Amino acid sequence: MSRLLVSWTRSLGCLMVTCALVFAPPAPARAAPPPPPTYVKYYTVYGGSEGAVTDLTGVAARFLADPDRADEVYRLNEGRRQPDGRALTAVGQRLSPGWLLVLPWDASGDEVRYGLLPADTPTAKPGRPAAGAGVPGCVAAVSGDGGSPWVDPELSPARAWPHSTGAGALVAVVDSGIDGELAALAGRVAPGSDVITGKARADTDCLGTGTAMASVIAAAPGTGSPAPPVVGVAPEAAVLPVRIVADATDADPQRTALGIEVAVSAGATVVALGGYTKLTDPAVAEAVRSAVAHDVVVVAPAATADGTPAPAQEGLLRVAGVGPDRRPVLAYPAGGVDVTAPGLDVPTLAVGATTPRSRTGTEYAVAYVAGVAALVRTALPGADAVQVARRIATTADPGTRSSPSPEHGWGMVDPLAAVSTGPDAAASPARAGSGTWPALVAAGLGLLLLTVVGVFARRARRLTHRGADTAVPAAPAALPASTEPGEPAALPEPVEPAAARGVLP
Repeated sequence: MSRLLVSWTRSLGCLMVTCALVFAPPAPARAAPPPPPTYVKYYTVYGGSEGAVTDLTGVAARFLADPDRADEVYRLNEGRRQPDGRALTAVGQRLSPGWLLVLPWDASGDEVRYGLLPADTPTAKPGRPAAGAGVPGCVAAVSGDGGSPWVDPELSPARAWPHSTGAGALVAVVDSGIDGELAALAGRVAPGSDVITGKARADTDCLGTGTAMASVIAAAPGTGSPAPPVVGVAPEAAVLPVRIVADATDADPQRTALGIEVAVSAGATVVALGGYTKLTDPAVAEAVRSAVAHDVVVVAPAATADGTPAPAQEGLLRVAGVGPDRRPVLAYPAGGVDVTAPGLDVPTLAVGATTPRSRTGTEYAVAYVAGVAALVRTALPGADAVQVARRIATTADPGTRSSPSPEHGWGMVDPLAAVSTGPDAAASPARAGSGTWPALVAAGLGLLLLTVVGVFARRARRLTHRGADTAVPAAPAALPASTEPGEPAALPEPVEPAAARGVLP
């Protein structure tokens, strides 16, 4: 019996040591990596050009519309070494050409850039592009600032392309038309429809927002060296232009509703609505319901003119635009967001242009989600519109919510997770790897421990019964010597068998 107890104790000790090794936090093998670089809004001070600002008051007035915020700009840049080796040491200090000034988050203007502070800075302001390119009478070709580099590293839609590239999907862009001559969309722009004039073509663009949205959705990778940096989320999808606006004015909701109906009739599988859409309008809401009923995924801006959230609906994805730190680009109504997507300084292509232009707006977040919807539609051809929209929402990062949050809905869309067909692959590595394996190990060790205890308990009971059947009376104990003469010795108390006392041999 003693050998059995020793064996049992040794086995339990091994299990306890194993559990300690599994669940003990591993000792760091090396120092933690440095934090990732910070993306900021910044302005490059140019010299020798008309209208150049020379002090922080001018910077605050131009980009923040408030000269009194010069102190705020100063605090963001105080003491930081500039490219020429000098530093900003006073609010009224004169700015030198080539200096880089970090700006507050709400800074805006054509000269405001977003991204990592560059190592090399120009000292001359770039000239404006000449007009005349593109469609006659429309916007000129624009050579932008290249856009910010955060979108692709953040979500990397190329990881989803082994599963789907969007080939076979038709995405309708209900906005200002699409430049059909754009090289990055060559051969994949349908003639479309102009709801304003009733014409059967909308493959020109006098405003540029529709073309920019189409480039986010489906711009093909470049074949030159270097390749153009704007690559669509679904680079083999086709796009259908539906024009409902021709200038910067708001679109009539009746036009939007008619544009949705036209897109559905033309065979679109995904409809991307531009920034002029009012989902709260009854005609638009009814057109969306009809589109979903015809198995079309509808992607629309979450923002509304009066701040009222549009009601949630199966098959409809209400999108909010965010930056790399997940801060929204607009004040979206609480409860009116299903998912978020890049909407700040998104690289896009303009009418007649081959180089990227950075744009900010909810419509570009809509375009991003519409591209993801095109990927899912071709990766999972058996899924209907409601299932596609639900999959995009439930696979969004962080993906562990039991319900959407009022500000961000289900979170940032994840192209790879949305198109991955396996249940394990649907979660991003950050979500699937860290919290699951300890629980599985614990469950396995628990089952093993219960099994071992059960086996030893059965063996103990079996040996107990065997000892009880074979037990013999113990030998009588020796009588104690009498201490008083003539007094009889006390009889010993009877001794029970060892097994009867619960003591195993």
